[in-house]
Amino acid sequence: MTAASNHNDAERGIPEQEPFPIPVALPSQHSESSSSSTSPTAHLDPPPTALPPPPPPLEEPVISPVIDQKKEKGASRVTVAVTVAARVKRKPLPRKQVSRWIQFKLWFNTYRKFFTFVMTFNVVGILLVALNVWTYPRKYTGALVLGNLFTAILIRNELFGRFLYLTVNTLFAKWPPLWFRLGCTSVLQHLGGIHSGCATSGFLWLIFKVTLIFIQHRSNHDVILVFGVLTNLIVTISIASAFPWVRNTHHNVFERHHRFAGWVGLVSTWVFVVLGDSYDLETHQWNPDGTHIARQQDFWLAAGMTLFVLIPWACIREVQVEVEIPSPKVAVLRFRRGMQQGLLARISRSSIMEYHAFGIISEGKKSGEHYLICGVQGDFTRNLVENPPKYIWTRQLKFAGVSNTSYLYKRGIRVCTGTGLGAALSTCLQSPNWFLIWIGSDQEKTFGPTISGLIHSRLDPDQYLLWDSKQRGGRPDVMKLIKEAYVSWKAEVVFITSNWHGNKEMMEGCKEAGIPAFGTLWDF
Repeated sequence: MTAASNHNDAERGIPEQEPFPIPVALPSQHSESSSSSTSPTAHLDPPPTALPPPPPPLEEPVISPVIDQKKEKGASRVTVAVTVAARVKRKPLPRKQVSRWIQFKLWFNTYRKFFTFVMTFNVVGILLVALNVWTYPRKYTGALVLGNLFTAILIRNELFGRFLYLTVNTLFAKWPPLWFRLGCTSVLQHLGGIHSGCATSGFLWLIFKVTLIFIQHRSNHDVILVFGVLTNLIVTISIASAFPWVRNTHHNVFERHHRFAGWVGLVSTWVFVVLGDSYDLETHQWNPDGTHIARQQDFWLAAGMTLFVLIPWACIREVQVEVEIPSPKVAVLRFRRGMQQGLLARISRSSIMEYHAFGIISEGKKSGEHYLICGVQGDFTRNLVENPPKYIWTRQLKFAGVSNTSYLYKRGIRVCTGTGLGAALSTCLQSPNWFLIWIGSDQEKTFGPTISGLIHSRLDPDQYLLWDSKQRGGRPDVMKLIKEAYVSWKAEVVFITSNWHGNKEMMEGCKEAGIPAFGTLWDF
């Protein structure tokens, strides 16, 4: 499967040629009781479909703005008419450019701050050792190598990640200042910066260690040098395969090389550690005493690395699955067992190959079932539609995504496009304080009655806004919808799940408007 699939304009965030006026109902405040009136519906295109040719002009192209306030069951509602333009063929308006400063702040996010800090700290350490200002690492270089690699593996471990999310959500839900809660979400979302920073730093320390062995080759055994070089080569392959370009455009290449090179590298590291710790540089003799090896720091760091690598794989199971094919573009997978919101599942047709992550839709832990929306974007997802499985491999230990921090906020907006609904819907199903904006094309036909039923039967009518770009003749002014919903819903934060172009447009717009927002990540 490749991540670089074709998307239509509605998901890219490219302005339409024929916008038109649509009334949009947004609640001024949340009502615990359902309103008898329903919210207007609208949608965004699912992954890979081209927009239809421009429709003929409407006979009544303009709808006047109307603001209507009324009381229903004691709850105050505000109906806002969003007037765009008549559906007349015209040149697309150029996309508004935000300032370079805003672009830089979005680029230099918490991920890159973590990466920069970790790398700077370690590079300065290597320079101090090279200049003989700091002498400790010359004797214990292995501990610095494995300390960094251990941290890199720990940060990416599902169990440790769930522990961090649980701790933050338990201790800091709703009561601290908003800036602090936003900081917690940003840190948890961008932990990958520590992962990549520590992995790269460990690689640099490994190069330094092998260089020292080369310099002192007369004192070291040749086999130690051989395994040092071999470990370097394997770690190089593992790191190179995780570069954003490789990961995003050649997902299977990334997964196979990063995973299997990582496993081989772990075995090679064990051999390197044991040989290095059991060889006496002064007597040039091997010391077979296991207690001596067990006293070394790098032995226990290697043991910790191995443990956290094995934990997720100890949780894989082949489970029964029911596949609904509402359209050739989408497969909806149904599993037993309810889930909390904000989790993602990894699934595969085999036990160790090609695991793909999808957002989990569930009404809660007691619901007894959960769903995955798998949009056709590559070989794996296409095969789900063409050859639906009855059983599939999954990791029972699910990992948390940014939506899991929704517990921290009093009220929020969940924006998604197309199949991004899979990562967003659970948050709104399990909390009446979250407002859903879903933009897609021909939603009921594309995504089927199961998903549509969850939205229309389980959500309060005042809790969602659906925009169907096919029925409406184009995509909406997304930032206008977000701004109006943010104000009327009295939200504290906006979570966005979209493709690269849509995410960029919305994140820049929110940043410019001063709206706290967290979007989809690709580079990490």
